[in-house]
Amino acid sequence: MNKSGFDVEPFEMDLSSRESIMSMIKKAKEYGSIKMLVNGAGVSPSQASIETILRVDLYETAVLLEEVGKVISKGGSGVTISSQSGHRMPALTPEQDRALAMTPTEELLDLEFLKTENIKDTLHAYQMAKRCNEKRTMYEAVNWGEKGARINDIAPGIIVTPLAIDEFNGTRGDFYKNMLKKCPTGRPGTADEVADVAELLMSERAQFITGSTFLVDGGATASYYYGPLQPKDG
Repeated sequence: MNKSGFDVEPFEMDLSSRESIMSMIKKAKEYGSIKMLVNGAGVSPSQASIETILRVDLYETAVLLEEVGKVISKGGSGVTISSQSGHRMPALTPEQDRALAMTPTEELLDLEFLKTENIKDTLHAYQMAKRCNEKRTMYEAVNWGEKGARINDIAPGIIVTPLAIDEFNGTRGDFYKNMLKKCPTGRPGTADEVADVAELLMSERAQFITGSTFLVDGGATASYYYGPLQPKDG
C-alpha cells in the first residue's frame, strides 16, 4: 500500500497453513473481539506458479473465511477481495460451483477439476481461485449469519497497485492495456474506489447485504461480454 500512495505500517502475517491462520486469529483476539475482516491476500498470474496460486488465492482464503467465521462477533462484517477475472471463464457446472462453495476446505485442492494437470496455465488457476472466492463467500455468509455477522466479496478490475504493475510488465501486459482502452471508463481504478465500496458493505447501511459479489471493474466485464472486448470467436 505504500507504493499505492498510502502511509501504512505493514505487519507481516503468515497465512500458509490452517495452524498459522489460527495463530494469527488468536493473536488478533488479544486486542479484543473480532468485528471486521478485510482480506486482500493473493498472488497474480504473473507472480506465481499454478500450485502457489491455488494454494494462496483459493485454499488459504477459504480457510481464513472459515476460521474467522467461527469467532466473528455479532454484528460483525467482512469483505474478501476476488477479481473480475473470475467472471472471464466459461460457466462451471452446477456441481462444480457447489463443490467450490461447500467442499471441506482440506479437500478443496483434491477436487478433480482443480488438480494441476487439469489447469491450463497460471491465468486459468487465478480465474478458478477467484471463482472459488465468490462461491465460498456465499457459503460462508450462511455460517457467518448464524453468528449475526455478514460477509461479502468485491471483484475489482485493474486497480493501480504493485500487483497491477507486475501484470502490466508481464506477459499479458498488452492484454491489460487493451482492456483499459476498451472498457467504458477507459482507465484503471484506484484503491480508494475499491475502499469506498468496502466501507459501504461493512457499514450499518448495508445490513441487508451478505453473500454477494460486487464488480468494481470500470465496466470491463460488461465490455468483455457485450462490447468491444468480446473475444473474436465469442
